[in-house]
Amino acid sequence: MSYLELLRLTAPEIIIVLTALVVLAADLLVLREDPLRNRLQIGAAFAGLGCVIAAGWLLAVAGPGGELSALSAGGMFADDSLTRLMKVALLGLTFATILISTEGTFTDHVGEYLALILLATVGMMLMVSATDLLMIFIALELTSLSLYVLTAFNKRDPKSSEAALKYFLFGGMAAAFTLFGLSFVYGLAGSTNLNDIAAHLINKGGAVDPLLLAAMALTVVGLGFKIAAAPFYMWAPDAYQGAPTPSAALIASGSKVAGFFLLARVMIVGFAGAPGSGSWHQYSTGWLPLVAILAGLSVVTGNLAAIAQTNVKRLLAYSAVAHAGYALLGILANDSRGIGALVYYVITYGVTAVGAFGIVSVVEEQTGNARLVDFAGFGRREPVLAFCLMIFMLSLAGIPPLAGFFGKFYLFTAIAGGAVNLGWLWLIILAIAMSAVSFYYYLGVLKQVYVVAAPDSAPGPRSAMTTRVVIVVLALLVVAFGCAPDLLLGPLSEAIHGVRF
Repeated sequence: MSYLELLRLTAPEIIIVLTALVVLAADLLVLREDPLRNRLQIGAAFAGLGCVIAAGWLLAVAGPGGELSALSAGGMFADDSLTRLMKVALLGLTFATILISTEGTFTDHVGEYLALILLATVGMMLMVSATDLLMIFIALELTSLSLYVLTAFNKRDPKSSEAALKYFLFGGMAAAFTLFGLSFVYGLAGSTNLNDIAAHLINKGGAVDPLLLAAMALTVVGLGFKIAAAPFYMWAPDAYQGAPTPSAALIASGSKVAGFFLLARVMIVGFAGAPGSGSWHQYSTGWLPLVAILAGLSVVTGNLAAIAQTNVKRLLAYSAVAHAGYALLGILANDSRGIGALVYYVITYGVTAVGAFGIVSVVEEQTGNARLVDFAGFGRREPVLAFCLMIFMLSLAGIPPLAGFFGKFYLFTAIAGGAVNLGWLWLIILAIAMSAVSFYYYLGVLKQVYVVAAPDSAPGPRSAMTTRVVIVVLALLVVAFGCAPDLLLGPLSEAIHGVRF
């Protein structure tokens, strides 16, 4: 492959890196003496323009896809229609995150903050296209290091530094597990390419020796940390609560979208020769029972722990653990139908999460905190945003006709349709039961918003027009993807068709 072809292949990532450098230079050299709000708005405009240009390249310029070889004979990453769709989704979530950051007062280092958001996005884009163990690890670390710093960006709040330290320590340990597991995989297969690893395992006839089982377990541990699946979620509540709210929005949305797609690629492609089975009365050793255990633990732990939360950001963190369990069902389906359901679910969840955190940022600006009691009377002082919050909460709970309902429905039908004699029925029943449990804490938030009266000292309406517009647009997308799911499923089906995931 020529360098010109390589530049074409990585053009979206290059555009975002150049945008990060432009934003950083503009803030340091030109805008440093301007008021904070002006710096944020101008920096966000540059960053958003870079995201739009990169997305436009992916949609209009990139041309026909397919598995392309780059940097090595086996290929380091993929450039196909599904990968491009995922990158466009990531750029859209990043754009929304940047816009809800424009009213933040948590830092004076605007250029550095926006540059780190963009660099984290580059890492996420590489995560969804990586097909080589080395590229996977590099992309994971680029994303993780950027998110660690973004978590610690509120220097005025000690909780931000504490959350970042916990995130960093847990992340460093997870990276060690991941690297150790990937080294085992390389030792077994003699290659770092996922397709070559799969071919080696298939040639072995599906036999799972102890070293392969250890490799799969260590890899699942490392990637399970990235998606905050139980029992590897202990960093999430503190990181969500302590991080600046826009940073938490990026962690909850883009990071999850990229993490799930990467986990699906590693499991379904890399370990294709050793799936095993976790179905009822049909257990056999492989990666499927490992992921099934994570899914079951996540839906139970996340939903039950969320009930006891009094801070909405921590509630959303435990909710994210539960949603990780639901999303894992798409990976367990182990086919293109499951991949379609997984991608639909994580994209719509990402849109919902950014919208919910956008409203949390509004409440924090008004009250200084994000406790449940701080949402009392929010429906009276901010009726439009309160209605959007209701859409987000009901979608997360899985109420029709919103996107969250159809996301869960597609996941349940995908895993049921792909199993023999409904062997996964036990997991589907568990997920449905825990979805019913989630109604309690989601409706608890809405109770504070619409039923509980605001205290006399409650502030009046105070939110920027940019934030309002972004939140309303995200709420409309949640409704549109639910009422007309083909808006997303149509392009998704076309993207998956003919692509060897």
